[in-house]
Amino acid sequence: MLTIDHTVTDRFLRYVKIDTQSDASSPTCPSTAKQKNLGRLLVEELLAIGLSDAEMDDNGYVYATIPANTSKTVPVICFCSHMDTSPDASGKDVKPIIHRNYDGSDLVLPDDPKVVLRQSEHPHLADQHGNDIITASGKTLLGADNKAGIAEIMDAANYLMTHPEIKHGAIKILFTPDEEIGRGVEKADLKKLAADFAYTVDGEMAGSMEDETFSADGMVVKVEGVSAHPGFAKGKLESALKIVSEIVAALPKDRLSPETTEQKEGFIHPVKIEGIAEKASIQFIIRDFTEAGLQANEALVQEIVDQVLSNYPNSTAKIEIKEQYRNMKEVLDQHPQIVQNAKEAIQRAGLTPVCSSIRGGTDGSRLSFMGLPCPNIFAGEHAFHSKQEWVSVQDMEKAVATIIHLCMIWEEKA
Repeated sequence: MLTIDHTVTDRFLRYVKIDTQSDASSPTCPSTAKQKNLGRLLVEELLAIGLSDAEMDDNGYVYATIPANTSKTVPVICFCSHMDTSPDASGKDVKPIIHRNYDGSDLVLPDDPKVVLRQSEHPHLADQHGNDIITASGKTLLGADNKAGIAEIMDAANYLMTHPEIKHGAIKILFTPDEEIGRGVEKADLKKLAADFAYTVDGEMAGSMEDETFSADGMVVKVEGVSAHPGFAKGKLESALKIVSEIVAALPKDRLSPETTEQKEGFIHPVKIEGIAEKASIQFIIRDFTEAGLQANEALVQEIVDQVLSNYPNSTAKIEIKEQYRNMKEVLDQHPQIVQNAKEAIQRAGLTPVCSSIRGGTDGSRLSFMGLPCPNIFAGEHAFHSKQEWVSVQDMEKAVATIIHLCMIWEEKA
């Protein structure tokens, strides 16, 4: 077992206090300038650790290299986490609280006593008795998604740089902006990164690893209705607002929605409606684990649109589909050693590896199809995107050990 003088908790507490919330309505990269505040701090800390090439580019991406210290030719491995937090809950003025020696009782967050973490609602807390749980104070999310991953990568980098007896190949570090709004690696410079394989550190339960994600598309249905003065509208008005409402109302009620699906079931999810009587639109996210399932879900939306429009002869609808990401398993199955090495590293860290599928996507989904195969390993974050978000100190420390063992395993097997 490794003996690590951990810095992960101190780093994590420092990082979550920096507001890095991303903004899907912004056209810039990063979508919010404040993400660079964390990026600048990370570059300073990486340089202090001894990573002399650490830098942040104009788009807010942070790059650094832990130099190889072995004579072997070892594949270059990258560890990646994202700096932004979700727009779903406030990330401003986060006040992290450490609940020492958790005993299984309810955790009432002091700034809003209505926010309570109960073991019945957070079953993974049952594994945390005796551990130290970190939450926010009740007014904000915590930011464990994904600052836990950042802190873990930073702690592992610090350990490797201060323990040259641990042999490893070149290790690349990548911290990205805007993952929460689906743009995490859009402007990542993979030539600069120069890695062969990668791991995102952005998963949930300790010991877990995901090698499969949804395939995902974004869809917009744009409806052109017929506007008329409401006092003289009989036989003329075809309200685009009513048309889009009918489209949403016609979606299946007992299947194909986030609230009715689990495991490998896909869904059709309307996320935004806007417009006026003349023009209106619906934004959907479409998800499935297979390309065929994705296409079937999109065809169903088209069928519903056509059916609704049949009652509005003077109105039209246009559907636009944009690919978001694809199931990383298609790529990872071609490189089985990436997953095998991760499982071995998790075991060496004292955990039982649990390989599963993500009902979502990560930067690794995009990276895999950009030529950098990249599964997701655990960071220990739970209840992300909410005021009940939490992580345990001990799980973060296990993630650090897993990262270090992964570096060692790739060198040993080279």
